[in-house]
Amino acid sequence: MSDYPTKPLKDFREYPVGEMRERLRQFYAEVNRRRSVREFSDRPVPRDIIETALKAAGTAPSGANLQPWHFVVVSGAETKKKIRKAAEDEEKEFYEHRASAEWLAALEPLGTDSNKPFLETAPYLIAVFLQKYGELPDGRKVKHYYPVESTGLATGILITALHHAGLATLTHTPSPMKFLNQILGRPKSERPFLLLVVGYPADDARVPDIGRKPLQEFTSFVDS
Repeated sequence: MSDYPTKPLKDFREYPVGEMRERLRQFYAEVNRRRSVREFSDRPVPRDIIETALKAAGTAPSGANLQPWHFVVVSGAETKKKIRKAAEDEEKEFYEHRASAEWLAALEPLGTDSNKPFLETAPYLIAVFLQKYGELPDGRKVKHYYPVESTGLATGILITALHHAGLATLTHTPSPMKFLNQILGRPKSERPFLLLVVGYPADDARVPDIGRKPLQEFTSFVDS
């Protein structure tokens, strides 16, 4: 037995099989409506909505429960302007010089280019950082285990929570993203994971006419 304190599992809920199926049916129907949006409205979103979604993200499992993530919520116009300029500079370099013809062909159905007006239009940008290590008050470093996987899990919950609340999101990953550390004053122990654009879709927003793989294409079952 571990010497660390434990407590009884009281909050787990089990449901009858029929209710399980119905709950999952409803959940799948809701998340299946989620689409990445690139045309945002500037309509304001109450801050407490974002805070509650971030609390949900903070429930994600993480290596050794070290929770190696940090979220910077940006709503200020001046900072969003700086982020847009830096991101577009990197994206211009990517589209004109770094991206292979194969990569550009894969992106073509999405209609993306180096122009990113949504970085200023949307009411919130959430910069997600993974913490490679933690620091104790005396300056000692604490290694974080599986920070990439852990931060990915937390970000997935955040995206789902925001969708559940009725907001649109876009995962934006200009490469490299070190400019986020500088603009947002984050330490070298943190690495930008992605930039999440959050808000209401524009009234005339359109999305690419693409689909998702059916279950049999991305799942295998081993029964023996």
